[in-house]
Amino acid sequence: MVNKTVLENGLRIVSERLDHFRSISLGIWVNVGSRDEGEAENGVSHFIEHMIFKGTAIRNSLRIAKELDSIGGLSNAFTGTEYTCFHSRVLDKHLQALADILSDIFLHSLFDLQDVNRERQVILQEISMLEDTPDEHIHVLFSKLFWMGHPLGMPVMGTPQTVSAINKDKILSHIRRFYTPGRIIIAAAGNVDHATLVEHFRPLFESLPKEKEVPCRMPPCSNGAVSCRYKELEQVHLCLGGTAPHLYSELRFAGAVFNTILGSNMSSRLFQEIREKRGLAYNVYSFLSSFLDAGVMGIYLGTDERNVNRALKIIHREIEKIQRGKISRADLRATKEHLVGGILLSSENTDTQMMRLAKNEGVFNRFVSYDELVGRIEKVTIDEVVAVAKETFQGQNVSLMALGPLEEKQLDLDNVAFD
Repeated sequence: MVNKTVLENGLRIVSERLDHFRSISLGIWVNVGSRDEGEAENGVSHFIEHMIFKGTAIRNSLRIAKELDSIGGLSNAFTGTEYTCFHSRVLDKHLQALADILSDIFLHSLFDLQDVNRERQVILQEISMLEDTPDEHIHVLFSKLFWMGHPLGMPVMGTPQTVSAINKDKILSHIRRFYTPGRIIIAAAGNVDHATLVEHFRPLFESLPKEKEVPCRMPPCSNGAVSCRYKELEQVHLCLGGTAPHLYSELRFAGAVFNTILGSNMSSRLFQEIREKRGLAYNVYSFLSSFLDAGVMGIYLGTDERNVNRALKIIHREIEKIQRGKISRADLRATKEHLVGGILLSSENTDTQMMRLAKNEGVFNRFVSYDELVGRIEKVTIDEVVAVAKETFQGQNVSLMALGPLEEKQLDLDNVAFD
């Protein structure tokens, strides 16, 4: 059973009761991420995520860690392009203790100057670690190229320059502007009683003042371009992609089917053609990222510099096959079954249930049942998949980013040209 309560200040509390579980997953979500930052403050949302666990007036970081450990709490936080989440999973009997800890760190973190300076060094090391991991760094470089000039293209963690400039004043200013009740969702899934959940959180959060203004997000435009960043590596890492359906688009389900057929599992066309049949890469896959007002579908590949054009030619050929409708009914049926299976299997985890609950509330302002989701996937047609493939990979929409021992003049750009 799903329940929802909206406090007078606009803050939403949503829960799904799953009686057969002994655990509860609880998250505090804020509708703010890296796309809400200015260029000079890039990384501040992620910085706040780190700082939330560093201490309040009654708990220092060690006490926070010990109290969470003492109730068996599996706690974490993450920052994305459009939201930030602080969450934990505990046995149902520890809900009140967890609610008290999460509320305290969320509402009363001190952001002590010494902690800010210390955590800055941790984040700088995190950025360095990412830059030393080319199969992850290529995605940051691709986003910057594809969403050029828009906040969606900025790295979630920020850059060494911007992180070095973030101070307590910038952190508090960002919190005052974005950590407002209309942007906050408290979500829980598991063996949870909704009335008890509201009883825990209402007195703590209802005093938050309503926002006086709602900051607007600037719609993005994609950028079709080719870029190479030369770096002495063992492989060339490639990211190729184009525009995809956004979260409100009726074609987002066809986008998921297209992504699965093309490269998101072991039976996909790119995995079979590039890895299994030719051994050109250990790691090759496609991915789909949908935002509130935009989307991108991309392909990642790591290969020897001598095989770059050969691999790109295969990618081009497989995309064009799908664009021409070369999808059998059996392939479509198997792809839908794969997607539905993944969705329903993930439903057996309270963390997944809590995250679905919060995301659907944040995007659609309502609960989206598994039956509704499965029904929408089952209705996807081959014509819709073809339409998404054509829309995604058009000449003016496609970007290619390369990282490794390769120069742009070595690329056969015909492999990036789509009708």
